[in-house]
Amino acid sequence: MKNYSKLIMFATGLAFLIAGCKKEVPNNVSATSSAPHPAAAAPAATAAPAASTADTSGASADTTAKLAGAAWALKQDEIKNDAKGQWAIEATASSTYNDAKGQDSWSANQATGAPNVDHYADDGHAWTTKTQDSGIEWLDLKFPKPVHAEEVRVRESCGSGAVIKVEVFDEQGGAHTVWAGNDPTTDLNYLMVKFPKTAYKTDRVKITLATNVVPGWNEIDAVQLVGSD
Repeated sequence: MKNYSKLIMFATGLAFLIAGCKKEVPNNVSATSSAPHPAAAAPAATAAPAASTADTSGASADTTAKLAGAAWALKQDEIKNDAKGQWAIEATASSTYNDAKGQDSWSANQATGAPNVDHYADDGHAWTTKTQDSGIEWLDLKFPKPVHAEEVRVRESCGSGAVIKVEVFDEQGGAHTVWAGNDPTTDLNYLMVKFPKTAYKTDRVKITLATNVVPGWNEIDAVQLVGSD
């Protein structure tokens, strides 16, 4: 993390005072029933990915917020276009809201592909579980090609901070825990898990959540696997 995180906190704080994490059905994603109850907001601390610093001494609050917003956007674009990164093409989950399948709202498949949730809020373009605060749940993702992995980036979009473990699987199907602990993510952001490059190749990632630790609906927009041949 770089020193710009304080500015990121300021900008994201302004945005999320306006748009909270509430359950609503997007117009262009199918949904087969009414939405669940509104999700609770994530904890206040943040672990936003930051861009390079800039001299903002003497800048107005509005200017500072704009600079922070621009830095955040640049970092998101950098991640999306990372030449060593790939987005999931298939996904299964322990459960889905309304038992969603295929491309239904909140199905596991909503966590495949590049991020497409633009605001920290409940959104059917992300995966979520059948019920909220139910305890241990998981999302299992397949990627286009096996790589020697060095990072996993989990794009959390609602009820952030509930991830407790990230695993990758070798080519024989063996699971390897690359991270386990307290997820610092809040707001619309990535949990960025870096680890020594694996000796084996992997094209599968499993994300485990404890959905009871962050009250409300916990949603994942996308997952990126970073590695090389």
